[in-house]
Amino acid sequence: MKGIRVTNKTRIFVACPASIATGGPELLHQLVCELRKLNVDAVMYYYNMKGNTSPVHAAYVNYGNPYESEIIDKHDNVLIVPEVKTDLIMCMVNIQKVVWWLSVDNYYKSVSSSSIIINIAKIILYTLGIKKTPFRFKKNHRDPIQHFVQSFYAKNHILEHCINPSSIQYLSDYLNVHFIDSQKDQNEEKVNIVAYNPKKGMMFTRKLIKFASDIQFVPVQNMTREEVFNLLSKAKVYIDFGNHPGKERIPREAAICGACVIINKQGSAMYNEDVPIPERFKFEGSEEDIPGVINLIKDCFENYEVLIMEFIEYRKLIEHEPEKFIEDLKKIFRKCNI
Repeated sequence: MKGIRVTNKTRIFVACPASIATGGPELLHQLVCELRKLNVDAVMYYYNMKGNTSPVHAAYVNYGNPYESEIIDKHDNVLIVPEVKTDLIMCMVNIQKVVWWLSVDNYYKSVSSSSIIINIAKIILYTLGIKKTPFRFKKNHRDPIQHFVQSFYAKNHILEHCINPSSIQYLSDYLNVHFIDSQKDQNEEKVNIVAYNPKKGMMFTRKLIKFASDIQFVPVQNMTREEVFNLLSKAKVYIDFGNHPGKERIPREAAICGACVIINKQGSAMYNEDVPIPERFKFEGSEEDIPGVINLIKDCFENYEVLIMEFIEYRKLIEHEPEKFIEDLKKIFRKCNI
């Protein structure tokens, strides 16, 4: 990878929020785990630690990743941060820096409107080399930043903001192996229910629920991983009309569990490379779309065995994401002479 030097003295630090279990932190743990399998000296660096409690969430103990409480700021080392933690880069002088764009939208949400944070953001954006932003600054050629992108949406977004293409590497992710392995043996009988994420797109989802009181909508919330799997294994349909800041986890979990996925056209969902499902399962999410969405849901209920066949290629892609992730890692770090 152009701009990064990796030697047998290199240690790679991957920044991750402590004690949090969501899609982003799991991916950061997967990265360290897979790098270590490739004999790369990679460790977790947890931020926002609280007291003397373990920073490793119980869901990620199985990865067995070592962690450090301090980043060694040396030229040989590499620091990889999620896009929401670019402020950590500003604390470092010598270490080589990589921003992993797991979520475009969350990057901007992480920049508060307060004047202090705006001033910090100006420095961060200056360092990242992004030009088309709410702030004016010049590209920094002295301290190049490398970029990993989890989605084509993220790649196109940062290209539009004048990031040098040679500094960008595609590195997506994969679902927890529990979903990929368990679906092969699933024997849940499909029922006429619609699963949805109540944390996203609820303004439109409430309208759907009100419009079709005869349809059972079940929220994916306050559930263990096993309970989520059981729900998605029963549901014939999963809907997501929220923002798609990256390749979203739950729609893929739903698809791998045999649900028809109906979404809007925001963020990564606009890109067939990120969400390769038939176009008729994607809507603008406007008021006029409500009857069409409901009709498609009912079609999925009545003709499930036929319509689910339209998701075969999407499911195959998801099943092979672990292998693709490792292939991408090897390509990236082969360029680093590992």
